[in-house]
Amino acid sequence: MPETELSPTPTLQAGMGALPHTLGTTFRVWAPNADAVSVVGPFNDWDSTAHPLTHEADGYWATDVADLPPGTEYKFWLRNGKHELTRHDPYAREVTHSAGNSVVPDHDFDWADDQFQMPAWNELVIYELHVGTFNAPDPSRPGTFLDVVEKLGYLRELGINAIEIMPPTEFPGGRSWGYNPAHPFALETDYGGPLAFKELVKQAHRHGIAVILDVVYNHFGPGDLDLWQFDGWQENDGGGIYFYNDWRAETPWGHNRPDYGRPEVRRYIRDNALMWLEDYRVDGLRCDSISHIRNVDGSNDPSRDLPEGWSLMKWINEEIQQKMPWKITIAEDLQGNPYITRATEQDGQGFSAQWDAAFVNIVRDALTTPHDADRHLAAVADILAHTYNGDAFQRVIYTESHDEVANGKSRVTEEIMPGDAHSWFPKKRATLGAALVFTAPGIPMLFQGQEMLADGYFSDDQPLEWEHAEQHAGLVHLYRDLIALRRNLAGHTRGLLGQHTEILHLNEADKILAFRRWDQGGAGDETIILANFADQTHPAYTIGLPAGGQWRVRFNSDWEGYDEQFGNFESLDTEAAAGEYDGLPFHASFGLAPYSVLIISQQAL
Repeated sequence: MPETELSPTPTLQAGMGALPHTLGTTFRVWAPNADAVSVVGPFNDWDSTAHPLTHEADGYWATDVADLPPGTEYKFWLRNGKHELTRHDPYAREVTHSAGNSVVPDHDFDWADDQFQMPAWNELVIYELHVGTFNAPDPSRPGTFLDVVEKLGYLRELGINAIEIMPPTEFPGGRSWGYNPAHPFALETDYGGPLAFKELVKQAHRHGIAVILDVVYNHFGPGDLDLWQFDGWQENDGGGIYFYNDWRAETPWGHNRPDYGRPEVRRYIRDNALMWLEDYRVDGLRCDSISHIRNVDGSNDPSRDLPEGWSLMKWINEEIQQKMPWKITIAEDLQGNPYITRATEQDGQGFSAQWDAAFVNIVRDALTTPHDADRHLAAVADILAHTYNGDAFQRVIYTESHDEVANGKSRVTEEIMPGDAHSWFPKKRATLGAALVFTAPGIPMLFQGQEMLADGYFSDDQPLEWEHAEQHAGLVHLYRDLIALRRNLAGHTRGLLGQHTEILHLNEADKILAFRRWDQGGAGDETIILANFADQTHPAYTIGLPAGGQWRVRFNSDWEGYDEQFGNFESLDTEAAAGEYDGLPFHASFGLAPYSVLIISQQAL
């Protein structure tokens, strides 16, 4: 009897979801209340008896299907008593669409020579963008990851070295801000799916640009949410195994808060965070509304705290710091809580940085207040010098973000002069705000189009108008100059990378303030910022200086090269004179135009 060649026995792969390998695909799912589970799809004519999963332990089910390749559509079939359910894979990396089928992922991707080095936090300049509107060539459809790739050269020339992408995980339909994730592990099909996203990361790295991904763990859904009552179990008409089923479920976006106390849900969220950083090689995560993970109301009321939510994010940050300490995690908490960015060994949550709501609120108020006399410069001075835990770079600072230019609010220029955002007053005061963002302690961030004077407000169906970049090429130049100074590319403003800030001069009557930034001190380091918040010209405004010698004006926001409506008021390099002023041993005078900022430093020796 001839010997027959036995086919190798499939081995169940470790992990969750669909796990393709050379002999087929392993499927594993958590469904503790199911009586039976199988995988169905076109490959077995959706027959729930063809490929049953075996119960492993603790509610986990698994099987291996031979010769099942990547690209195969599938779903999980579950039976709970008399009820039969067909569900998306909670760990699906790809779906046909949010209400369609899951797809076995293709992990093959040529990362080529990707040896990207993440910039240090004090060198980061972040550009927040929305994939669907950032560069949408056809207004009838959302833009894609590959459309973003086409503009990476522009961002590199601007000086951007990090993009923050609003959530691109699968959501219902093709247009959304992204903060309604239906499938947290799958990338939005209308944006191009997982391979196109990997290409975006790869090309961003080739341009020297880090990728920071916005993730949403404070709620899931509410639409097209197969996680809801996933295996048929629920209490109080709640969301089932993935969600709280009591008062803790309540969020501003529905009763759909994940159950941070369940080990399997904690693992689900932790696996998601690590997947982006490891498999997709993103360089950081910005976690949406952390306040709603640590507290039911997103408040500081201890009676509504969710300690298991706090410990979950602490655990994820600890793991990232142990495995990939060069990758950044940014919290949106907006409560000014220093423990968010305090080290975990000091009872903190361990985020690298957090969005600073106080900065944007106070600075925007100073910019948009109609009358100069009403600007509260003392508040501006206080927030300019603020740090979390004594670290200048534990906060992200900005005057525009997706939240600040929508939800009833508009671009800074539009807020200053509605319907006439391209006129002199809005341009001058908006660029005054931009100069503060790039000189104050913190990680500076722009929102897409800010540098080209995008007007109106942000909407997920209104593409960015790139003709503005040509119409306002001078203002793009202004932002490019500010970013170059912030990153110390010419070697004259190292102080903007430093930890130290001091308010030198506060003139509440004339609405002028000056502050200094420094790292180690000395020429090429000490950097002085002089800002005029009023519509008044000063031919020779005197401020104190820390050292003698010549002080050079590196930036004057009133230069006509930035905008033909600007006054081009002269602010000349000046020799410091001995004599105490503003508590410093030297002083000098500089020409100062209305609503303008000067950045001044000495030549490096």
